[in-house]
Amino acid sequence: MASKASSEAPASESSVPVPALPKLGRTWYRRGPRYWLCRARTTVFILLVLAMFGFFALSLYDGFTSEWSPGVRTAVNWAQAAGACVAVVWGWVTQRRGHRAALLDPPSPGETAAAKRDHDRRVPGRIALGRGLVILAAPVLPVFAAYVAGWLLAWTTVREYPSEVGARRWMEAQSRRAATR
Repeated sequence: MASKASSEAPASESSVPVPALPKLGRTWYRRGPRYWLCRARTTVFILLVLAMFGFFALSLYDGFTSEWSPGVRTAVNWAQAAGACVAVVWGWVTQRRGHRAALLDPPSPGETAAAKRDHDRRVPGRIALGRGLVILAAPVLPVFAAYVAGWLLAWTTVREYPSEVGARRWMEAQSRRAATR
């Protein structure tokens, strides 16, 4: 994190319009108070979702194990706790590796918008599928929730998103192209 974000570099004066990115709009370009409010809003929302998901996962797991004998339940609870500790780190590392790879080949603003549309189109089907699978996953749901928590916490704490880097590079390429004309 010692290196400067590409957005902290001096902005070049060009006639290329600043593209709007999903969830950030055009605030990513100047990274002023509105940008940080967008990031803070996203982080608070993610924390609320994680709290609800964690409560749901633990409640479902508790309901699943409530009929077990106390000795078995204690042993399984310790195994779940150890698995959750590993899963948080695994989720964090997985996200950071993916983020690093995405920064090497960031998406252009058009690719970002297309990815957002594809994501929005697939979400309802995944929710319906997830409802059925959550019952099957009840015995390991706390570990899964820990993995998701690690992944999302790492995602919200990055310096800048790959979409920002891609948009900045796209703008620089457009500026160079306009300058050579």
